[in-house]
Parts: sequence; structure tokens; C-alpha cells
Amino acid sequence: MMNRLILLPALLSLTLALTQCSRKNIGPSTAPTAVVVPDPAGAPPKTWKEHWFDHTQDLTRVFYDDDLAVYYDGDVDKSITWPFKYVGDVWRYTKKTYGGHGPDTRLYAVFHTNKYSGGHPDYYFNSAHDFRNVIDCGPGPWLTQAGNIDVPTHEVFHIVESATFDTKGSPGFGAYPNGIWGDSKFSEIYQYDVYLGLKMPEEAQRWYDKIVNGKETFPAANSYWFKDWLFPWYNNYGKTRVLVDFFKLLADNFPKDSNNKYTRKMNWGEYIHFSSGAARTDLKVMATTAFGWKTQWENELVKARLDFPRVTY
Repeated sequence: MMNRLILLPALLSLTLALTQCSRKNIGPSTAPTAVVVPDPAGAPPKTWKEHWFDHTQDLTRVFYDDDLAVYYDGDVDKSITWPFKYVGDVWRYTKKTYGGHGPDTRLYAVFHTNKYSGGHPDYYFNSAHDFRNVIDCGPGPWLTQAGNIDVPTHEVFHIVESATFDTKGSPGFGAYPNGIWGDSKFSEIYQYDVYLGLKMPEEAQRWYDKIVNGKETFPAANSYWFKDWLFPWYNNYGKTRVLVDFFKLLADNFPKDSNNKYTRKMNWGEYIHFSSGAARTDLKVMATTAFGWKTQWENELVKARLDFPRVTY
């Protein structure tokens, strides 16, 4: 009993001493230092200040990989991630299918919410968007992939028509007769092909149903571009191949300057000539069924065959 009484105070003294010693060694509390990992060389900028048209937004990079950089303005919901894969897949399919869109293989996709209706593109050879292939899309809100893929896909087509095979400009874009297919007619078959190419048959069918009965006033009244011209051309004469061959024939044959920029727009006869070359068959009868036929177009077609003899069918 005596030994226990002696040892107990000793143990208490030792414990108190160790506790005091531990307290002396505790320094002031400090928060961990955040480590900022720098981007690797060649990464797209983390921020981007808009300086085109009426766009003045401060953009933030929310995703990037070797094929795509995505930027949101301050009002876009940062939890939205579907464009990262979908737009990347569209661009990867487009690059693989057509090829040659300038030295930077990355697409820059900008998304806005509650501002800027519709969208616009720009190209690697223009300073307006800092020499980048760009799609700029509004007004959102882009909450789900369902119902929101048509605008960005359409804008990618403009890069196809204006920059494929490292060319500069589109011989067919613009209001008729200065342009052949306006803003969107050729895009309709491109989008259909993209949806099929990405193994999205439901989207392809949705898109087909949406546009198949679309009627235009150019190049003649009651022109059903998709139903009577674009879809038969695509479906009967090679599908994806006929689209690629059309732009390749243009790149190889249509007039360009020393900077690989197209020097003029094509006329209707030239359009039918190059479309026939891509289809590898004479499409004058199909074009007549779809749009009618004018003496002017006949003269243009005859001259196109003389001017571009390497386009054969």
C-alpha cells in the first residue's frame, strides 16, 4: 500500500510535465498554402477577353484537352459539363473526316447565357478571334445536352466550309445569288452526317424530321433543299464521302490566291458541276427536278466544265 501511495504522485507529476512540454512545442495555427500548378506549354489561356462585334465578356476556361477548349461567360452555370465531350466529339469527327483546319488543331468553344442570340464562328486565319477556330454560342442556358446540340454543331460547319483542307473562305456562303447556300442549307446535311457519325441515330432522325420539309425562296420559289437535293445527293452518292469530296474538289480546283484564300464566290452552274464531280455522276437532271433550270445556269454549267476540266463525272 505504501509503495502505491508513493508512486501515484510521481506519475501525476510526470504526466503534468509531459503535457506542459507538449504545449510549449505547439506553434501558431497556419492554413495550408495553395499550390498553383502552371499550365503546360501550349495550353489555351485560362481567361479570354472578348473583343469582337458587340461581345465584351470576360471568359473563363472551364475545360480543355488536345482537341477542345471551352470558355464560359460569368452567367453560365459552371456545373454544365456536357459540351466538353459532345463538342469535342463533333470536332474530332470533323477533323478526322475532312482534315486541315490550320496550324492549331484545337477548337475554341465559347458559351454565353442570357445574351447574344444564335451563334457565330471564326477561323484560324482571322485576327478578330485571335487566329483561332472558334464557335461562339448564345443565349443558352445550355443546361442539358438534349435540345442544345444544333447550334454548336451548325457553327462547326462554318469552319468546315471556310477552313477545310487549310483553305480560307467559303465560295458558297452568303445570300443568293452572291452565295449559293445562304447561311445554313449546306449545314443541314453536314449536321445529319455528324449525328450519324457520332452514333446518334435518334438525333439524326429528329434533325431529319425537323428540316426535311423546309422550303426556301432561293434559287427559285418553293425550293426544298434538303428533301429534293441535299439528302438524295448525300444518301445516293456516297454519304460522308460525297461531302468530303465536294470540299476537296473545291480546295484543289477553285481559284485561290497565294495565301490559299478563295478569290471569289461560285455561281450556280459551278455549284452543280462540283456537286456532280463529288457524286461522280451528272446531276443536272436532279438539280432541274429540285430547282428548275434557267438558261443562265446552263451557260454557267457549260463554262464550268471548260474552266474546271479536272472535275469529272
